[in-house]
Amino acid sequence: MTMPTDKTEAASTSSARNKPPDPRADTPEFHGDTGTPRGLSKKWAYDIAARVDGRVGEVPVERGQNVAAGAVLVRIDNPETIAQNQQSLAARIVAEAQLANIKVGTRAEVIAQRKAELERAQASVVLAQKTYDRISQLAGHGNAPIAQLDQATDSLHESQQAVDQARSAFDQAVNGYTKEEHEIAEANVGKAIADIKAVQSIIDQMVVYAPVASQVYQRNVEPGEYVSPGVPLITLINLDDLWIHFDLREDLVKSLKVGDRFDVRIPALGDRRITVEVKLIATKGEYASWRATRATGDFDLRTFSIRAYPVEKVPELRPGMSAYLDWRARE
Repeated sequence: MTMPTDKTEAASTSSARNKPPDPRADTPEFHGDTGTPRGLSKKWAYDIAARVDGRVGEVPVERGQNVAAGAVLVRIDNPETIAQNQQSLAARIVAEAQLANIKVGTRAEVIAQRKAELERAQASVVLAQKTYDRISQLAGHGNAPIAQLDQATDSLHESQQAVDQARSAFDQAVNGYTKEEHEIAEANVGKAIADIKAVQSIIDQMVVYAPVASQVYQRNVEPGEYVSPGVPLITLINLDDLWIHFDLREDLVKSLKVGDRFDVRIPALGDRRITVEVKLIATKGEYASWRATRATGDFDLRTFSIRAYPVEKVPELRPGMSAYLDWRARE
């Protein structure tokens, strides 16, 4: 899980020499006066989090290390998930075996058994019919009680019903499994495969990879710690996506437009000058105002956020470095 956030290293500023305190001196946008706006180099940061819980098994990267896209950042151990995966694999084997058994059909031994049971039931009917005929003839001449005739009649009916049941079992064995039973078995196999994929997707998330080529900025966990889903484990920064950020009053922005280029001075690089190009001019919140345009108060000047990218790559530039612009010289 990757959550990009805009992070900036804080830096202190100083007010102009031999001048009264300026309320703007506490902000990192201006150095001394409005003629020298100050900016900070910024970067995109990626908070890398896992989608599963468990204990950290390995963190094969260190802070400041450059990593390629797809590099392993964290390995998480979760024995319960591994066991669940084994159960899903076993369930698939059972479902596939049941489907194969249904496709083969009824075994020949079962058909022979059903046939023997049918023949036995038919023989019982023949015997019950002969017994009924004898008792009926005797009862007609008064030589057998009516109760005995009733008993023979019940035996004959039971034998006939037994033949019907045996014939149905024999036909079922010969015809094999129904279409619906085939579909149920196939559905069970599909469900088992889906369960395996669901568990495997969790297992795949137990190894956290770098989404882009970047540098390790923060290492927030150590081996043995328990982590939950969504908790940042590693913070990465993309040094190929650095920009200079300025906060300017709107009366200074009037002569600035997207695409303008100007030079800024980087003290951390020995006052090296680099050319940057404006890519974004966006207003800040209502609270970010400078002062009224008149002493009596007409309206508050808004603050605009300026994002300028180096025209040429500067490998030595790092997030948090100050950048100064001679605004009067630019104009």
